[in-house]
Amino acid sequence: MNIPQELKYTKDHEWVKIEGDVATIGVTDFAQGELGDIVYVEVETLGETLEREEVFGTVEAVKTVSDLFLPLAGEILEFNDSLENTPEKVNSDPYGAGWMIKLKISDQSQVSDLLSPEEYEDIIGS
Repeated sequence: MNIPQELKYTKDHEWVKIEGDVATIGVTDFAQGELGDIVYVEVETLGETLEREEVFGTVEAVKTVSDLFLPLAGEILEFNDSLENTPEKVNSDPYGAGWMIKLKISDQSQVSDLLSPEEYEDIIGS
């Protein structure tokens, strides 16, 4: 199981890369494996400011549709629109080309609530 050490994680199987006041967010290798072949990623919240734990989009796999929950409060700055034509990037490169959104963090104190790689490993039992 691939769990990059430089990232933060959530119990909802999302990863977060913090760069100043911008967070890049995607789903973990574990999550994409559980979902199976991803056929569609939808994010209709571009430009909106949402609270932590609000749904910012959905990911559709062959067998299921799952909501995507915001790990931090903030404004959705960017959607990885290459996923519109090639959603399978989430399966093949979840921590790179398969990123989903960039968020302008509105409350930096929430960053400390994210999980370390070790804490996330404990949750998934790898």
